[in-house]
Parts: sequence; C-alpha cells; structure tokens
Amino acid sequence: MSLLRTKPIDISADTGMRRELTAFDLTMLGIGAIIGAGIFVLTGISAATQAGPAVVLSFVVAGVACACAALAYAELAASIGGCGSAYGYGYAGLGEFPGWVIGWMLLAEYSIAVAAVSVGWSGYFNDALIALGRVVGADWGLPAALLAGPFQQIQAAGEPVRHGLVNLPAVALLVALGLLIAGGAKLSARVNTIMVFIKLAAILLFIGVAVMHVNPDNWTPFIPPAEPAEIGGSRFGIMGIFAGAAIVFFAYIGFDAVSTSAEETRNPQRDLPIGILASLVVCTVLYILVSGLLTGIVNYRELNVPAPVSHALLSIGQNWAAGLISVGAIAGLTTVCLVMYFALARLLFAIARDGLLPRRLAVLHPTRGTPARIVLVVGVIMCAMSGFVPLDSLARLVNISTLAAFVVVCAGVIALRRVRPELPRPFKVPLYPWIPLAGIVVCVWLMLNLPGLTWIAFALWMLLGMVVYFGYSYSHSVLAQPQAEAQK
Repeated sequence: MSLLRTKPIDISADTGMRRELTAFDLTMLGIGAIIGAGIFVLTGISAATQAGPAVVLSFVVAGVACACAALAYAELAASIGGCGSAYGYGYAGLGEFPGWVIGWMLLAEYSIAVAAVSVGWSGYFNDALIALGRVVGADWGLPAALLAGPFQQIQAAGEPVRHGLVNLPAVALLVALGLLIAGGAKLSARVNTIMVFIKLAAILLFIGVAVMHVNPDNWTPFIPPAEPAEIGGSRFGIMGIFAGAAIVFFAYIGFDAVSTSAEETRNPQRDLPIGILASLVVCTVLYILVSGLLTGIVNYRELNVPAPVSHALLSIGQNWAAGLISVGAIAGLTTVCLVMYFALARLLFAIARDGLLPRRLAVLHPTRGTPARIVLVVGVIMCAMSGFVPLDSLARLVNISTLAAFVVVCAGVIALRRVRPELPRPFKVPLYPWIPLAGIVVCVWLMLNLPGLTWIAFALWMLLGMVVYFGYSYSHSVLAQPQAEAQK
C-alpha cells in the first residue's frame, strides 16, 4: 500500500547540517524545553482546581507516561535518528501516512506552545519593567494596547473597554529567537545553557526558602474529598489526581524536542538517549519537590493565580525571593520558546525535504548550515499568532497532540521490533513490550481526561491535515516520484 511506503533508514547520512552538539548540550536543551510554564504556573493551578496536595501524585502519573514515551523515543532515536523526531521514526518504521499524521500533530504542539509561552513571557517581562521602574521612581510599564492583540479586550481603571493593537514583547522575543536559531545550533545551545542555569538557580532558591516554612497542616487532607466542579463534573478525590495529571502533562512537553537535533549531534546513537532520559529525570525530581513544597507553605486553594510560586513566597513574607523567582521564570519561559522554535524548524525541514510540504523550503544556509528559510517562515506565522490572536482555546491542542504523538511512538517501537528485527539498536527499551504498552495505555487515559472541546479542536486540526496530505503531500512525496528524482 502506497500509504504505508517507508523511507530508507540511514542514521549516518550527511545532510549538510553541522554535527556539533554533545550529550550535555542535549540534556540542557531538554531541561530548557521542559521547565517553564509548567513549574511556574501549572503546579499551583492544578493543585487549586483538581488535585490539592496530591498534585505531587499527578506529576508522578504524568511522569510515568512520559518515561514510557521517553524510553521509546530513546530506542528510535538511537536506531533511526533524523531531525524529524517522531515524524521521521513513524515514516521510516510505520509508513508515510502514519509519519505524516504524527508530524502534523507535532506541528500543532511546537507552534502553539511557542506562541502561547511567548504571550506568558510578555506578561512577566512587563511586570519586570514595572518593578524596575518603581526602583527609580518611574513608570516603565508598556501601554496595555501593546500587550494584547486586536481580538483581545483590554480595560484600564476608569476607562471604557477597547481592543489591543499587538503583543509587542511576544513578537520581539520571537524575532530575537529566530535570529539566534538561524545563527547555528551550537550558538542556540550555548544561550540555552546560560538560561537553564539561571532558572535552575531560581528553582533551587525556592526549594531552599520553602523548606524552612513548611506547615504540615497544609498537606491535610493530602487527597481532598471529591466535590462538584464549577463547570460541571467533579474535582479532587482520586479522579482529581488523573485530571490534574492531564493538566500538568503540559509541564513535561519538550523532552521530545531533543530528538529533532539528531542530525546536528556528534554521536546521536549514544548522546540522544542520554539527553532525552537525563533531562526527563532531572525535571521530574524538581517538579515533585516544587509541587510538594508549594502546597506545604500555603493552602492549595490559594494557588489558583497566574504566578503561584511568587504568590506563595509573598504570602510568607519572602519578597526578595519572589522577585528573584520572577527572573528565573522569565529565563525559563525564554528557553521553552527557544527549544520549541528550534524543534519546529527542524521538523518542518524534515517534512519539506521528504516532499510532503514544498521542497523549496528545505534549503540550508550556505555558511551556517541551518534551515534559515524555514526559521523565517515559521517565525512570521508564530509572530502573527502571538501578536494578534488570543491563544486560550488553541493552547488546548498542545497536550492532546503530544499525547497522541507519544501513543504512535510507543506503537512504533513494537511495530519496528516485529518488522525490522535486524535493525541495529544501540539502546533498547527495557521490559519490552510492557513499557511501550504501558505508555500507550497511560497516554490514552490522559487524553480521555481532557475536555470535550479539546477533542473537537483536535479533530478539526487533523481534518485539515488530511486535506493537506491527500491534496498535496501524497502526490509530491519524494517516494512518489521516479527513482531518479528520489535520489536527488
């Protein structure tokens, strides 16, 4: 069946990209992508609205799902490689149509995540300007019209409701990151590493301060009794833990972005599994510590605020620590945008190179070896999204798209073990096939805990993907061309 045609596996092929990233670089990229809005925002919101102090268990459940998927990613990255990440694994192992489906889902994950996080970064940045202005007795805050798009309503005190113009800081951030990414993978990795150390220092500061102000009474009851939710259904109780896991899963999104850098890694068969698994372990430990301490220093019902970590520190009188945490939050959100933007460019490059999108996009810069043309195209699209479009409803696509992609990756390991048993596997998923099967079950369960509107949005996005594939990709694929063309 032509829908299941597969492309050759050649992990050592020279694609023109510079192989200059190490296992340490990949681990820092993973941490840079994972630790961001999740730890600084979703930790408190999930505790306040779904799980209570048992949000710690929500992170464990989400971490188990990610661990199963991470082991599957590690095996496929070591045996198949390629800058397309799960898209490339699906294409080489399962066939073109499954590869397109997973690539289309990842496009939603990366692009919407970058745009949504850049909007959050804009708010933190403006707060920092206001705080700095107060130090010198000035008003450095930006006008409200430059912090919201034309489809968003804004209202200052005593003024009528009006609409914004453009979210200027978010657009400026994406322009700066686009220039950085176009400059080369190693430059991006170095800047990311600096930012990662800043946000890790902020998180360790919170842990050091919070551990001295824990009130064990705040952990009682650890699993609050179930109660009706304001929008229907219920929250808290045992099911609240799983509902919370479906929310905090967003905090783990990003480790898969490491695998998109396979063609720029010195020793991908060794370094990719290390980068994927090491970054996930470090972040899971930090998430559990932060969520436990956060609900230990204040009552969980007080944490449904945009900046719960800073709010908790302010509530116990640690104003100086709250200010430093805000700096860490800005660094954290910056690295999330950077790594997701990096991954999106590499994913689109791989798809275009295979002919499923216009091949003229898959052009590398002659001196830097980066997909500069794609960086520009996706940058314009994401600037439009972050600068002009309200992203509340779109952001829901991120979790379900990622979970669905993880299901395909876990299934891909099982399929490849059966159809390509001779394929060299420098890293193998332990306890096969139980871990890939567990990954599929847990990810599907978390998907079922997402709201119905999210499923509708996901269905519409996938419908658009089917139109693109059968209207263009199927006939323009490199594998659909004569053999001479396919070898160009």
